[in-house]
Amino acid sequence: MQFASVRLITADLPRLVEFYEQATGLPATRYTPDFAELPTPGSTLAIGSLRTPELFGDAHTTAAANRSAIIEFHVADVDADYQRLADLLAPTLVQAPTTMPWGNRSLLFRDPDGNLVNFFTPVTPAAQQRFAKQAAA
Repeated sequence: MQFASVRLITADLPRLVEFYEQATGLPATRYTPDFAELPTPGSTLAIGSLRTPELFGDAHTTAAANRSAIIEFHVADVDADYQRLADLLAPTLVQAPTTMPWGNRSLLFRDPDGNLVNFFTPVTPAAQQRFAKQAAA
């Protein structure tokens, strides 16, 4: 089994797609006015409008209501990304780059819908080794 994607449901697809394009530097593919994806080497961030859950038979999804998940991106240099994105992230910054006890340097912020996002770089030898094993798998 391979983890494929996380899908965010939003009431404002263009705004959220543009935010993630700016934050990640990755271009999104807009398949329809209701669905876009930002592919990365490991998985995909999918973004759907409020109409997309209905296609799965779920009319009860609520946009901008997440308080239990963190969307995480492994980045080459979290401090450089912080400098590059300082203006974009200023209104929703949760934590400037900080080295966590498990060895990742993390930047935490919220996207326009309030979802918590973590950009991180493994900085300790143990964390770097852990991610090198994952990349080899």
